[in-house]
Amino acid sequence: MHGGARFREPVFVDDEVVDELAGLTELAPLHMAPAVAALREARAHLPQLAHVAVFDTAFHATIPDEASTYALPRRVREDWGIRRFGFHGLSVQWASEQVPAERLVVCHLGGGCSVTAVRDGRSVDTTMGFTPLEGVPMATRPGSVDPGALLYLLKHHLTLDALDSLLEHDSGLAGLSGLSGDLRELESSNAPAARLALAVFTYRVATAVGAMTTALGGLEALVFTAGIGENSATVRATVCEQLRFLGVELDDEANEAARPNASVSTSDSPVDVVVLEAREDLMAARAARALLEL
Repeated sequence: MHGGARFREPVFVDDEVVDELAGLTELAPLHMAPAVAALREARAHLPQLAHVAVFDTAFHATIPDEASTYALPRRVREDWGIRRFGFHGLSVQWASEQVPAERLVVCHLGGGCSVTAVRDGRSVDTTMGFTPLEGVPMATRPGSVDPGALLYLLKHHLTLDALDSLLEHDSGLAGLSGLSGDLRELESSNAPAARLALAVFTYRVATAVGAMTTALGGLEALVFTAGIGENSATVRATVCEQLRFLGVELDDEANEAARPNASVSTSDSPVDVVVLEAREDLMAARAARALLEL
């Protein structure tokens, strides 16, 4: 869940919390709307149980000001709360515990995609921002786009609602290919647009890893997780090929055969490359249990 600036720890859910979370829906509509609906349904049918909300933004609370601050006027940042929050925190935290490294980059690549820099188990930068639209391309979301281009579309071509729909549902791999947001379908297609979609996606992920490596001052381990990260040997190979200058050496046979959880780098690679099963469910359950035991 998007916790905004208020929720940085798991909380018991009451009517006030549900209303606050509903107010955040526009920041992450693909996730918050069904999550809030599920909370309301669960509370209605299971009123005797405690309900706990755990926040995907919380792990990124350690990101320093220089990484979380947009170059916008003070009133926008302080009065209106516009800053970078980051997402996929439960997945990244799990990865940081399973692959302990001083300088770790986690590529959470699924329907939503982000790349995060973790130093000594703490998030120091990530590609998603105020909303889950920022960063690398995703299944139906574009990742970072020149805001000037979006203003141009609003002025000349699209209504606000149409632009919102385009950014949430019609962009990313689906928009690039004109075929599908499902990477498996694109990998099996010979269409030029599908090849372009894969090239754009892997290029942006690789350059994001480079940026996160800068935030860390080096790279010791690289994790691929979530649906694409765990299952696409092609994506892993294409991204890693572009990162060889950082010392990333992929074992091609191990990569092709990989199933989570496995190291797929060569034995002498300075950077350990790991395919890891995403377990946000375990992280959320652990956080809920800790709160219930207080």
